Amino acid sequence: MALLPVPVGCIAAVVTHLEMREPPAERPTMSDRPGLALVRVPTPDLEWYRGLYRAVGEDWLWFSRLTMTDRQLADLLRNPRVAVYAVRDGAREIGLVELDWREAPDCEVVFFGLVPDATGRGLGAWAMREVQRLAFVQGTARLWLHTCTLDHPRALPFYIAQGFRPFRRE
Repeated sequence: MALLPVPVGCIAAVVTHLEMREPPAERPTMSDRPGLALVRVPTPDLEWYRGLYRAVGEDWLWFSRLTMTDRQLADLLRNPRVAVYAVRDGAREIGLVELDWREAPDCEVVFFGLVPDATGRGLGAWAMREVQRLAFVQGTARLWLHTCTLDHPRALPFYIAQGFRPFRRE
């Protein structure tokens, strides 16, 4: 493996792409936890979306949606092939999921994450099972995502534990 120079003022990351081509085996869920829900937000308010996006991704340098103009973000989020979900624990929004079917029958999990104080309690595994169920019920042939070395240190092992398999690194 060759080492590549990183220009001053830049950061580098290794990106791993992962996929699954069939629903994972059934696993126990947290369905007995009252108030836990994955809720579709059909026409997300831009301020709401950016706020939850920041709350979930700020520690991991999520920035792509923050550099978009209002028009660009609205056009993307209101595309009928893009779906935004909030992970709710009671009245509190603790996570964000963005799914993209614009290259159907493939579905990309564009963003998936929880606010920092909601991690490490099994809520992410519950939310991912819900995402997987939802995607495959809608006829998805391949569910895929990517993570990088800037994400949470447990992100890659988490996705593998949820049934995703790496298919490319860059």
